Amino acid sequence: MGNGALDGAVIAVAGAGGPAGRAALLRLAEAGATVVGSDNDPERLAEAVDAARYAHGGATVTGDTVDLLNLDSTREWAARTEKEFGRVDGLVHLVGGWRGSETFTKTNLDDWDLLELLLVKTVQHTSLAFHEALQRSDRGRYVLISASGATKPTAGNASYAAAKAAAEAWTLALADYFRKAGGEQGPTSAAVILVVKALVHDAMRADRPNAKFAGFTDVKDLAEAIAGVWEKPAAEVNGNRLWLTEKP
Repeated sequence: MGNGALDGAVIAVAGAGGPAGRAALLRLAEAGATVVGSDNDPERLAEAVDAARYAHGGATVTGDTVDLLNLDSTREWAARTEKEFGRVDGLVHLVGGWRGSETFTKTNLDDWDLLELLLVKTVQHTSLAFHEALQRSDRGRYVLISASGATKPTAGNASYAAAKAAAEAWTLALADYFRKAGGEQGPTSAAVILVVKALVHDAMRADRPNAKFAGFTDVKDLAEAIAGVWEKPAAEVNGNRLWLTEKP
């Protein structure tokens, strides 16, 4: 059933209940991976897991309600996943959140407090919880979904862009860990950043039939790019930003 690179791989997906998470579960299951999704919304998660299972009879897709804002519960999720399936070959980080303001002057720092939790803390927790299991894998990948705003922030998006930039820097530090752990042979595992401008899915298009969504990445294309990270050697993708939208 697989295409090789993901066949038999065990992939954890954080933030699996959203539209991007649903698309990722489907695509990874299709590629022959065992997929373990987590979300803080049990109902949304169950729907996403059922959809992926239904689409790919025989695929192992499970869901775990995990509080990714709690390091211990995130570590427990990593340990439980590795114990149950014998390995962890990937963590796809799709936890999102957005708050913005009209202008820089009107920035509300409460937005920063929220985004720092959603976009930075969750990355810290999943990376610290999973990095050892990923390093033990012969094809470990940590995949962060980021936004072009981290590279070119706009006045009204200071909090969002700063949180995304912090998440990127944290992921690049993980990449350096994988690089050093690989020694002279080079890394066997990789931390990768996929950069989008914003995401779009069918329901958004249905809601706004006249909108152009210029430069947006469809969640199905994002899922394709996520699966593609395993197609390339670790040394080629480790510590790199892969742009799915025009580079600013």
